Amino acid sequence: MYIVGVGTAHPEWRYTKADCWASFQASPWFERLDRRARMVMELVLSRDNGIEARRLAVPALDQVFSIDTDTLHARFLEHAPALASQAAARALADAGRQAGDIDAVVVSTCTGYLCPALSSYVTESLGLRADVMALDLVGQGCGAALPNLRTGEALIASGRCSRVLSVCVEVCSAAMYLDNDVGVLISACLFGDGAGAAVLSATPVDGKRSVRWVRAASIMDPSQRDALRFEQRSGLLRNILTREVPGLAATYAPRVLDEVLQAEGLQRSDINAWIWHAGGRDVLAALCQRLSLSDADVAHSAAILREYGNLSSAFVYFVLQAALAADEPGGHWWLASFGAGFSSHGALLDVA
Repeated sequence: MYIVGVGTAHPEWRYTKADCWASFQASPWFERLDRRARMVMELVLSRDNGIEARRLAVPALDQVFSIDTDTLHARFLEHAPALASQAAARALADAGRQAGDIDAVVVSTCTGYLCPALSSYVTESLGLRADVMALDLVGQGCGAALPNLRTGEALIASGRCSRVLSVCVEVCSAAMYLDNDVGVLISACLFGDGAGAAVLSATPVDGKRSVRWVRAASIMDPSQRDALRFEQRSGLLRNILTREVPGLAATYAPRVLDEVLQAEGLQRSDINAWIWHAGGRDVLAALCQRLSLSDADVAHSAAILREYGNLSSAFVYFVLQAALAADEPGGHWWLASFGAGFSSHGALLDVA
């Protein structure tokens, strides 16, 4: 399988940490939360936490503090299909393909629910064929991109499809929740909205840089499920984010990496570019420490995190796009994500 096109999309509205702190102070939530919660919000939104700005699907920042089921669902319904379709259209253009060339579309999200699901909206918006195989994957959190791509790989390997459209979209502002829990507050300050997409093909595109999918692996540890997950309270999605997450990422990501490298007869030193889901600054730092990576090794992931925040499942498409745009050296690249489950995923790419 080859990744022959990549596209991304995000809302037009950009908000800095300072914008968010000022808006929070002016919101009714400032008085509803206790003193400790307000101090946590100030600390996260004033110190260097690896994030400078985020794109959110609200034209005015005060709207993000309207937290009720109808408002949040309407936000997801308005923006998730649009962002997913925009990223997918850009991936098609990057691949030099038309909508009619696509045999299957796989869409992942965890920040909202629609029935019929997002694949229906993407199919309609792009004008995909009426007989396209449409699959929707939900509930996999930040790690969803790799299971999505592996589904595309399986469809192509089966011979049933020649080209698959892979899409991940998250409207994290449609899963907004606030209370006095530190993990909930930090989560509210980390996540941004966006979508990523890739065109997957059984054959490469002539005259275009080749990105060949070599091998992938995953690990899931359900015993750590409560470390990172959504729960529902009063019909709202409430993000559970614990202190254990950076350590879990740094524990499982190397295991996935080494499993694939061993199967291919390679060493960690053979990786020329790293495409990481960042999660947050502390997660990225934990990965660097465990794997002896330099700042340069994670520069693209850190840059996307700083400008867009944690985009959940869409994040790695942004990083892959940045690495390709920067013309990183060819050879072996490592693409990795992790998240709810607790799950960790990775794939070895051969880029020429």
